[in-house]
Amino acid sequence: MSDIIFKLESFEIMGACFEVYKEKGCGFVESVYQECLELELNDRKIPFQPQTELALTYKSRPLKSRFKPDFICHGKIILELKAVSALNDEHRAQVQNYLRATQFKLGLLVNFAHYPKLEYERIVL
Repeated sequence: MSDIIFKLESFEIMGACFEVYKEKGCGFVESVYQECLELELNDRKIPFQPQTELALTYKSRPLKSRFKPDFICHGKIILELKAVSALNDEHRAQVQNYLRATQFKLGLLVNFAHYPKLEYERIVL
């Protein structure tokens, strides 16, 4: 049996997500949860960078296109937020692409619009 990658860090991040969901519930747009989560991560002293623009390459050549994951936490975990009725394969593929582009090993996909509880997935590269 393998160890859970970044167990402590992901536990801290998910605790912040659960707190935001407890306070705000579901029904808001993603940008509201983004702003609330910035405050909560800061309050918990979890290191993060919000919507950092990252470069993409094609066959080792830089592209003009960039991507912006919602958060990079602890300098090694992608945190992607959604406010949709349910997560789907397109959302999972987005996180997988972010992981491949950054060479990070863990992505957390969190859906704040799911009822009656927060929906989330750990995506490991």
